Amino acid sequence: MSSTAIPKRVALNRNPGTDSSVPSVSASPFDSPRHSPSSTSLSSMASDVENKTKMLDTYGNEFKIPDYTIKQIRDAIPAHCFERSPAISLYYVFRDIAILASIFYVFHNYVTPETIPSMPLRVALWTIYTVVQGMVGTGVWVLAHECGHQAFSPSKVLNDTVGWICHSALLVPYFSWKISHGKHHKATGNLARDMVFVPKTREEYASRVGKAIHELNELMEETPIATATNLLLQQLFGWPMYLLTNVTGHNNHERQPEGRGKGKRNGYFGGVNHFNPSSPLYEAKDAKLIALSDLGLAITGSILYYVGSTYGWLNLLVWYGIPYLWVNHWLVAITYLQHTDPTLPHYKPEVWNFARGAAATIDRDFGFVGRHIFHGIIETHVLHHYVSTIPFYNADEASEAIQKVMGSHYRTEAHTGWTGFFKALWTSSRVCHWVEPTEGSKGESEGVLFYRNTNGVGVPPAKLSK
Repeated sequence: MSSTAIPKRVALNRNPGTDSSVPSVSASPFDSPRHSPSSTSLSSMASDVENKTKMLDTYGNEFKIPDYTIKQIRDAIPAHCFERSPAISLYYVFRDIAILASIFYVFHNYVTPETIPSMPLRVALWTIYTVVQGMVGTGVWVLAHECGHQAFSPSKVLNDTVGWICHSALLVPYFSWKISHGKHHKATGNLARDMVFVPKTREEYASRVGKAIHELNELMEETPIATATNLLLQQLFGWPMYLLTNVTGHNNHERQPEGRGKGKRNGYFGGVNHFNPSSPLYEAKDAKLIALSDLGLAITGSILYYVGSTYGWLNLLVWYGIPYLWVNHWLVAITYLQHTDPTLPHYKPEVWNFARGAAATIDRDFGFVGRHIFHGIIETHVLHHYVSTIPFYNADEASEAIQKVMGSHYRTEAHTGWTGFFKALWTSSRVCHWVEPTEGSKGESEGVLFYRNTNGVGVPPAKLSK
């Protein structure tokens, strides 16, 4: 099988000198636009008319709605891939904790003023410590994520016990996250119900930048500095903001079945967060689990306070605080890139179904770290959205099996390698501003939305009358 099952991605710049909805080809999304040699030909004009009846992703590739069933997906997966081994799963937990403890022991005892007199060298080494511990800590986060999906073992008690301990140690409210994350899996790609990295619609984006929706075509290009600033804020504060304010989650809390969402909105004081048992993210029956999640955070917070007051707050910052920020960075980057890409569709509720939504995600590759430290969460995420109870150590085989069913609907950027992961962070930030239907789409196609942007990359935004 080739490295990607979709048509070759072509980075496109819009041609400001034509009204065509078919963008001209350029070597890079950041090159200057140039005119297509056939932009005025009869064949080009005919192509424009034809493409207006198609669904086009950001890069101008034609999109077709998935046409297979969940039963076909599950039937394609070998039966042994569904087997969960408590022994194997616990091995990885103990392995990762042993790595964390060993690295701390070595640095605490041997990267000291007595053994390394050079202050700059010690700073450099402790910086490496924070990066490595952050990566290994992310691996522990992923194993707790396995627990939340009951992919860790057949025992719900074991899953929730290990998950609660591991996530609490990383200041993650285990049950609170488990419940909201489960809702994300049930509504992936659904603009009204998804729980994470729900893209802005054209109207929402226009409101954010203080413009009318028809004016987005005329906005000036976003500066690279603005893109970098937004990306930095996302990576630093995205995770705590999600827990505290439900940023990037849906904002349709009035639909909460028990009426707990009445008058509540995402935001600092909107009553929507992952810590309050009365949050509209949950039902009344979840209250005890939310409280238990909060208890786990309180225990970890107390231990951290003891360590900081006993051994020094600067030591605590280096030992735990900065690695914790690295864990948050990886968590946000991984999740963002799993669900944000110029080739991915999003659906209005009336045309969404589970099979379509689960395909609205993408696999990438992060080399040795992705496979052996992050436990394959980057490389097999499409499979994970179809069958989330398959343990990570069986995911490669199962992922290969479902690709035969998905065909061209399977999306991967694995061929770009680990450097492509970082490039995708920048590209998606520049290219994925809001979603809207392809201009001229009719019927069901009107409910399938794709990313558009103000940076002149790819298919232009639809032209709307005032």
